[in-house]
Amino acid sequence: MSDFGKVAVMFGGRSAEREVSLKSGAAVLAALQRSGVDAHAFDPAERELSELKTEKFDRVFVMLHGRFGEDGTVQGALELMGIPYTGSGVMASAIGMDKWRSKLIWQAAGLPIPEYEALTAPTDWEAVAEHLDLPLFVKPASEGSSVGVVKVKTVEALPAAYAEAAKHDKVVIAESYMSGGEYTVAILNGKALPAIKIEPANEFYDYEAKYLRDDTRYLCPCGLDAEQETEMKHMAQLGFQLIGGQGWGRMDFLRGEDGKMYLLEANTAPGMTDHSLVPMAARQAGISFDQLVVQILEGAHVG
Repeated sequence: MSDFGKVAVMFGGRSAEREVSLKSGAAVLAALQRSGVDAHAFDPAERELSELKTEKFDRVFVMLHGRFGEDGTVQGALELMGIPYTGSGVMASAIGMDKWRSKLIWQAAGLPIPEYEALTAPTDWEAVAEHLDLPLFVKPASEGSSVGVVKVKTVEALPAAYAEAAKHDKVVIAESYMSGGEYTVAILNGKALPAIKIEPANEFYDYEAKYLRDDTRYLCPCGLDAEQETEMKHMAQLGFQLIGGQGWGRMDFLRGEDGKMYLLEANTAPGMTDHSLVPMAARQAGISFDQLVVQILEGAHVG
């Protein structure tokens, strides 16, 4: 473990997902220290990034979620300083954070994605509802953890849902609802881990269901037959590669009424809390939490 040198676990930050990042980072820091790694907490909301150089850190484990950490900004700063870091690079982090632009890439490559539209204030709401059907979801393009996401059941509710999402991002999208279930596939150093089916107790897998409730069900094995799960894993790997993903991440899916899987979004710095999905998938694959964080750290790179 001494080969890793002095490691900064970067967590906290200034995004809307700060609280989740604090929990993820604390878990990762403790696991690295248990494994004998010389790991230290580093919150960029409270410290200057230049301290990474002055304090002679050799690697950074990026455990920031959302803006200023998962969107390529910190990755670019670390590359300028020449410090290896975990996860995807600048381009993949920026695209993965942007639900609209990642959809454009997957769409161009022929991968199945839910029907969607980019919204603006003067959007014809009746036309959106006719195209996507109701209910539908309205969400900011560049937020995570379901921040700003609204499930819309009537045309009349669309303007308010748009206004709520627009508080978080200039780009807002509407997306078709799919009733066949939500699934996720973790990627670890080029391999897809076992898929998980998510069954929230409330209306959809929102912030509360992800982090605060204890009645969300996670099924791993996911209940699909081997052929369907293999196909979804392949799609996850391809979708991750298309945006330039590196190291580790998580790809989310919706299942349509037709039984097909549709690629929903990418997560290039997924959560690592006690409610998080990547550690669950790793456990199913026989990888402990401590082993998982060490394997992620092994993949640290510059650029």
